[in-house]
Amino acid sequence: MRTVYMVNICVTSHTSQAATMMRKDVNKPKGKTSAYAFFVQTCREEHRKKNPEQSVNFAEFSKKCSERWKGLSPSDKKCFEDMAKADKVRYNREMRDYVPPKGFGKRGRKRKDPNAPKRPPSAFFVFCSEYRPSVKQQYPGLSIGDCAKKLGEMWSKLSQSDKLPYEEKAQKLREKYDRDMVAYRGGVSYARNPGSSAQGGEEEEDDEGEDDDEEDDDDE
Repeated sequence: MRTVYMVNICVTSHTSQAATMMRKDVNKPKGKTSAYAFFVQTCREEHRKKNPEQSVNFAEFSKKCSERWKGLSPSDKKCFEDMAKADKVRYNREMRDYVPPKGFGKRGRKRKDPNAPKRPPSAFFVFCSEYRPSVKQQYPGLSIGDCAKKLGEMWSKLSQSDKLPYEEKAQKLREKYDRDMVAYRGGVSYARNPGSSAQGGEEEEDDEGEDDDEEDDDDE
């Protein structure tokens, strides 16, 4: 049974990746590359030349790149910033000539169908919707990010039994969403990922709610 389960996970993963690729236009111009990204590319090439047989620990490599970048003088950074400016010109030129295929937005992502059922919230977001007003009232000067952080701390302190009502509500919303999606797709239902749950969050095999106005930002 374990082998079959692992195969199902792999198949689901590859199917999800393929669906994501289909939602994006492969002919869309490559996004802008930031000065820092050009710097990281240079570091990577240096590492390959010095250690051709050595594999890269990406977490450690990224940390070292970040530290090196912060230590560069403005004059040292200038060549990478010039590369980024040139690439931005290239990107803007290509985007002026880019015509997305039917059904895709200017950024190359599939357009959101306004008639598609809205994805349900996770148990945590159900909790947030209930307690956000009281947190804002208690801390009126709190920013959106700090408010989310505060709610996260409150959620993490709840016991499993305290979380249960929110998980049950999220599960009911998820079941309603599944029924609505079956109707929306014309009676065709799709198997859910083995690891999905009411608590897990916003994982989706169909990304109907993806924001078309997301910026192509490669900056650090």
